[in-house]
Amino acid sequence: MKTTLLAAAVLLGIAGTAFAQGHKVTIAVSVPTADHGWTGGVLYGAKQEAALLEKAYPGLTVVVKSSASPADQANALEDLTATQKIDALVVLPYNSDQLTEPVRRVKQKGVLITVVDRGLKDPSIQDVYVAGNNPQMGRVSGEYMVKALGGKGDIVVLRGIPTVIDTQRVDAFKQAIAGSQIKILDMQFANWNRDDGFKVMQDFLSKYNHIDAVWAQDDDTAIGVLRAISQAKRTDIKFVLGGAGMKEMVKRVMDGDKMVPADVLYPPSMIKTAMAVTAAHFYGDAPIEGTYIVGSPLITRQNAKQYYDPNSPF
Repeated sequence: MKTTLLAAAVLLGIAGTAFAQGHKVTIAVSVPTADHGWTGGVLYGAKQEAALLEKAYPGLTVVVKSSASPADQANALEDLTATQKIDALVVLPYNSDQLTEPVRRVKQKGVLITVVDRGLKDPSIQDVYVAGNNPQMGRVSGEYMVKALGGKGDIVVLRGIPTVIDTQRVDAFKQAIAGSQIKILDMQFANWNRDDGFKVMQDFLSKYNHIDAVWAQDDDTAIGVLRAISQAKRTDIKFVLGGAGMKEMVKRVMDGDKMVPADVLYPPSMIKTAMAVTAAHFYGDAPIEGTYIVGSPLITRQNAKQYYDPNSPF
């Protein structure tokens, strides 16, 4: 079942009279450590939302845990369920492969499961799924690439990490450039990380004498890519297209930076939506389940101002 964020907001509003009932509910929130800008924004948003929800819902306890690796996150989930009774888990999996079974074990204990962003290999485990529109992100990126390059050129692609959402983005990107004369010279994982983006781009630059543009998919990755291009003093590359809506990159779009002419939104604040919807399941008038999708529009110089927040941690 797909439900819009607007519908979720309506449900939360209707549920307002139930908040005062104050029955005891514990929600655990498990996210990756803030190892780059986007996950930093996720952790910041989770802590901020936890405080707001606990204030709004008497009887609610929200426990936020961050993990530095898939193994750490799996262990954290086991510890959470072993040391206390939790009613719901909001989890942004470190990756799909290694977290599917640990989350399944939590589910088997009767816990409501809300999965955020990086889907599990078995979607039947989740009760609620909240994510950005990953196919849209890939499609919008591909369409922009075709338009900006006039339908032809040689590009390189930096993927994220092996997850469902990365596959969705890349598949949609390939479909969007299909039929054009744009050729993908190479494609490698860069883990949505600026240091890895720098290293992968260095490899691409050494292998290919001419590259027209780069799809970095992620803003942190794009920053590493731009650094590699600058250090190599390459002038053949026309632009780098990232994604997420990092304030640094949005500002560059606003300022007319030729190397960063656009970006694609993928907000880390979706963790707040996931937590609010999960709380509404327990404090509303009816159980909530389904899929909540946040859009991924193209950010250009014409609309960048509306996506720029200088006070944002991301």
